[in-house]
Amino acid sequence: MSAPAIVLDALTKSYGRDRGVVGLDLEVGAGQVFGFLGPNGAGKSTTMRVLLDLLRPTSGAARVFGLDSHGDSLEVRRRCGYLSGDLALHDRLVALDHLRWLGELRGGVPDARIEELAARFDLDLGRRVGDLSRGNRQKVGLVQAFMHDPDLVVLDEPTSGLDPLVQHEFQRLVEEVAARGRTVFLSSHVIDEVERTCDRVAIIREGRLVAVESIDTLRARALRTVTITFDRPVDPLGFEALEDVTEARAEGNVLTVRTTGDADALVKAAAAHHVVDLVSERADLEDVFMAFYAGDDGAGR
Repeated sequence: MSAPAIVLDALTKSYGRDRGVVGLDLEVGAGQVFGFLGPNGAGKSTTMRVLLDLLRPTSGAARVFGLDSHGDSLEVRRRCGYLSGDLALHDRLVALDHLRWLGELRGGVPDARIEELAARFDLDLGRRVGDLSRGNRQKVGLVQAFMHDPDLVVLDEPTSGLDPLVQHEFQRLVEEVAARGRTVFLSSHVIDEVERTCDRVAIIREGRLVAVESIDTLRARALRTVTITFDRPVDPLGFEALEDVTEARAEGNVLTVRTTGDADALVKAAAAHHVVDLVSERADLEDVFMAFYAGDDGAGR
């Protein structure tokens, strides 16, 4: 039986008086696409850097495919691709030369592979890196993370600055990589990206794990807003009593409902009246975080 792609065992990283991460216990199976979610400053980037031995843990351990992130760091990095959240590139090199140079550090990557990925992301390899927009620099970072076909790809906010078409192509690439048995570990602030690409997610708050859940559970816990326009005013109390509805308020003919989980009961209750219009707004990640944080005292589990 193969080792999990990632194991965190009571992982703690502190920066003097400042908190990093505290007592993280987490396992990510090989072949999964795993989302690591939380507000800015929650500890996502710290965890990723410890995994790759860019930071040393204060206590506890991190293992990648059974290898110690520090003691076996060269082998860990050989098997991993990484996109940093604060990407640093050589501005004087053209994109192709930059990627060739990074490939040589890994023992060589065929130009055909670099060109294939660049074409998918609509990246002009002939332009100087210093002349590229933020989004195009991010494309360079994505190409270097995937170009050597790593067993584990660690991505810190991978679609930051990318237009929707390129985001879609990124999601397709992740699906293809996972289908070949590779593992992807990514942080994100985009709920659609998480839902479309990830199998499971961990939510981190103030350096501690709040939850580890499947995507289906994440959807079920996420609050969404449903706005229903009727042909006449309705009593919101009948809707507020429905299971999974947390709030219902009416203004004239418009009813606004906050709900989680299955919408079947809400739709059936609305169908008892004449519905003129219905709009359902998907929850963003901040809403998801709040749904999981409600009643949580910050203690890791």
